[in-house]
Amino acid sequence: MDRYKEIKDKIKSKYDSFPKNQRKIADFFVNNFDRIPFLNVQELSESTGSSVASIVRFAQRTGYKGFSELRDAITDSLQRGMKNSEIFPLLAKHKIDDDLLTEVANLDIKNINETLTHIERKSFNYVISRISSAESVLTGGLGISYLLAEILAYQLTQVGIKSAVLLHTHTLFHEQILFLSSKDLLVLFSFPPYSKETIEVAKFANERRIDVIAITNVPASPITKYSKANLIVESRNMLFTNSFAAISVLINAIATSCTVKDKARAKKILRETEVIAVDQNQIISGS
Repeated sequence: MDRYKEIKDKIKSKYDSFPKNQRKIADFFVNNFDRIPFLNVQELSESTGSSVASIVRFAQRTGYKGFSELRDAITDSLQRGMKNSEIFPLLAKHKIDDDLLTEVANLDIKNINETLTHIERKSFNYVISRISSAESVLTGGLGISYLLAEILAYQLTQVGIKSAVLLHTHTLFHEQILFLSSKDLLVLFSFPPYSKETIEVAKFANERRIDVIAITNVPASPITKYSKANLIVESRNMLFTNSFAAISVLINAIATSCTVKDKARAKKILRETEVIAVDQNQIISGS
């Protein structure tokens, strides 16, 4: 997987230096990495709306002699990665041809497998460290991303980390982060269709030296331009929406890792919230 990461990193590191037409090619490569070995240069030209010459120049700018050499390198990296990538096996289909339940489940299993394979552990550990040390954490997003941001804020609060979600009210996201400092942290969810307000608040935070963590679907996502670290999650779905199976796994992993990092803080908050809930007749104590 080191080779796999190396090729993607080459493309990402040179992204800003590519001409506009080659950035479109770069986006296609990053977003369809596992398809590249099965495409010839003409098919790639049609898929990206670029000329064959542009694709060859893109490969050369990335550090290869031409498209064939780049494709061979990607093929080799994927073959090596496949040996360890299937963390969870796919489900066997029933005899019924249109077993949609199994198809949906298999797609989500693939999303989880690919997410676990692609997320760099160094980046994940950095995110956990930064969340755990922040004075406060604000999460945000629009649409499905807003719901995910709410869940993460709730989970973090439950384990003792001061956290809240950016609200959709009469105030803009920008106004809600005015009082944040460099000791605070902004965790933003950004999935297609990408919200302009989410990207703009990331830019605004970046200008104010407030660290941004992006949870998004591809390395070339617009928000990554303004983030300190990125957690890339597969969210493919049969519908015109994003699946949140792998995202849910990631949120749970973040909350669990923060708990493990400071068990005493988490236990203290859990005890205190249970006492409050019992006193307010919200729950029945299990003791």
